[in-house]
Formats: sequence, structure tokens, C-alpha cells
Amino acid sequence: MKRSEINRLILAAKELFATHHFALPPFGHWSPDDWALAGSEVDEIRECGLGWDLTDFGSGDFHRIGLLLFTIRNGPPTALAGRKRYAEKIMIAQPGQITPWHHHKAKMEDIINRGGGRFCIAVRHLDDDDQPSDRDVTISLDGCSRTVAAGTILTLDPGQSITIPRRLLHQFWGDESSPMVLIGEVSDVNDDHTDNYFLNPGGRFPAIEDDVPPLFLLCHEYPAALVPC
Repeated sequence: MKRSEINRLILAAKELFATHHFALPPFGHWSPDDWALAGSEVDEIRECGLGWDLTDFGSGDFHRIGLLLFTIRNGPPTALAGRKRYAEKIMIAQPGQITPWHHHKAKMEDIINRGGGRFCIAVRHLDDDDQPSDRDVTISLDGCSRTVAAGTILTLDPGQSITIPRRLLHQFWGDESSPMVLIGEVSDVNDDHTDNYFLNPGGRFPAIEDDVPPLFLLCHEYPAALVPC
């Protein structure tokens, strides 16, 4: 992806957040120059992968298969006494933009439609061989139990949420006939390096062509911004 496109996507995300009165923490507005001045006081942000994040899941086609998100809070991957054991994200799905089938072995999560368009999510169990099962799925929608057929697509309006237990396959996207959707996630600690299991594994971060300077750094770019001159 070109850096100019990433800059544009983040600026559009900030406009959407402002429209829905969703305020980011201060580091959500930091420039690369701000990061260059940051020291050990921001180690938690770097260590836990907080901040702007973008993936095309190895598709090479972000607008078809991809996700833009901001990790607001998170703990370290290993449970340490006195450290956070929970995480929160805010994500943006464009109409029809898919986050493909995956599950987590360690993380349980609630996914919430925070505003904008309608949010679509499909769910399936795994069998003992970690393959999609045809068994019915009982899920919780805002605390209300509901049983659906494997692969059922559930549509959530703003304010609605779904609980995704461990080892439940799910894929989601913004409804194609709706505006961009603001998606919240609250969960156990998020570990994107070892706890994302995709049916068709791809890449995590897209290759970036720096056709223009970055306006904001992505969460995996912080170390480079902190290398002393």
C-alpha cells in the first residue's frame, strides 16, 4: 500500500470518530516527530501494540479484505501480576470490506457496533480437527442467547453486540448498503502474533511504499521512530 493512502484512511477514520464523538487518547494524534521525542515513559504503548494498525491479511487488496483499527488499551501477551489482562479496540470496516474467517484460542471478545452502518458477522464452530463444523451455534447477543445454523450471517445495528467465545470461527464486514461502520472490541489481552488462527493464513502487515512521509506511525513502526540520530 502507498503511504499516501494510509494517511488518507487514518484522516478519514479520525473524521468518523469525531462525527460519533469518540475521542482517542493523546497518542492517537502523535506525529512521527512526537514519537522521536518519546522515551521509556511510553514503553507500555510500544510493548502492547497500542495505536494505529492496518492489515490487508495478505490479500494485497485492502479495500476488499482488510481492516483499519486503533488499539486503545492492552496488556502484555503473558499474564503478569499487576498488568492489564484485558484489551479494547476501535475498528473501521468499509462497506463490504471483509475480515476473513479466524478464531482465537486464548482471547474471548465482545464485538460491538459503535455507530455508522450495519455490521455483519458470520459464525461457525470448529470440529476436533480445527475445521469448520456444521453444528448449530448458540451465541450471546447483548446478553440474550440465540441458536443459529452454522455460517449464519447476523446483522447488528448500532449499539448491538455479540460475544465471541474462544475457538468460535467468525468473519465480519460492513454491510454493503450502509455507511462505514465503527466497531468496538473488548476482550482478554490481544496477541496478534500468536493467537490469530485464520482458515486461510496470510500476512499481518502490508508492504508500504513511502510515496509521501507518514502523518502517523502504525503500531509496528514505533521502534524505527525511536532510533537515536
